Amino acid sequence: MIIWKEIDTVLFDMDGTLLDLHFDNYFWHEYLPQKWGEQNNMDLKAAQDALMPGFYKWAGTLSWYCLDHWSDHLGMDILKLKEDIGHLIKERPGSLNLLQYITSIKKRMALVTNAHAGLIAMKFNATRIGDYFDDVYCSHDFGFPKEDVQFWEALQEAYPFEPQRTVLIDDNTNVLHSADRYGIKHLLSIAQPDLSRPIRSENDFPMIESFEELMNEK
Repeated sequence: MIIWKEIDTVLFDMDGTLLDLHFDNYFWHEYLPQKWGEQNNMDLKAAQDALMPGFYKWAGTLSWYCLDHWSDHLGMDILKLKEDIGHLIKERPGSLNLLQYITSIKKRMALVTNAHAGLIAMKFNATRIGDYFDDVYCSHDFGFPKEDVQFWEALQEAYPFEPQRTVLIDDNTNVLHSADRYGIKHLLSIAQPDLSRPIRSENDFPMIESFEELMNEK
């Protein structure tokens, strides 16, 4: 799937790529609606129905990924609510082995994420993925989500890389399309971002079912 001699730089997404997306899906679809519903005298279904239009409205924008936006919009401490279910944060199978492998073959690695800084810190505290990254780039620092080509332009200035010798691994198809438009050559998706949900049947990009597929010296 990857010919490593053709790669200098590996860009990793965090949620749904190195970490199981179940934590995030459960939070937005179940836990947050439950807590917001309790605050507004609604049952879970009514709260979900009330919140979903707003979720769709902001999807793919920087506001969608901004915890401050949702805290202000919903009148709740979103980061605190996420901490309540922090026990659900976990690495996807093989994540640490892959990070160790790429370190051993001496490729540059950076984490590129839409996640809010407070959430990055929480997930680094809950897992060991942060041990492998000196370079972490958050879309909030650049002012553009990864779905916007301007994110990659800003990343290039902060962390110069050769697009033709770079691989991006990300579970978000819209992000991969954005990176493709920018010119990043090697783009890989994740077959099962949320381990509690079925493997995805199709994608616009090659999908990784197991990180073992990438651990070869070719």
